[in-house]
Amino acid sequence: MQYVITAYDGTDPDAIDRRLDAREAHIRLCDELKAKGHMLFGAALLDENDQMAGSVMIVDFDSQKDLEDWLDEEPYVTGNVWVDIEIAPCRVGPSFVVQ
Repeated sequence: MQYVITAYDGTDPDAIDRRLDAREAHIRLCDELKAKGHMLFGAALLDENDQMAGSVMIVDFDSQKDLEDWLDEEPYVTGNVWVDIEIAPCRVGPSFVVQ
């Protein structure tokens, strides 16, 4: 099942520092998920000052539990970077499916 994840960072003064502290581990995990076919797309959301303020991802997991297992270890979750996470089932359109 494919899901779109929209996750917003905290807005407190230390939020960007938490993101930067967790960023390397987050990217490393995303690379692992991409290699396994779970991470389809990802991007940082930017605020009005072009600063990172959240993330949007399209992921593909066999089950909701597998999705939740990923979130349980996602560095932006465990590092308290993402404070508001929206999850919705989706389907990547045929024009964008990687063959």
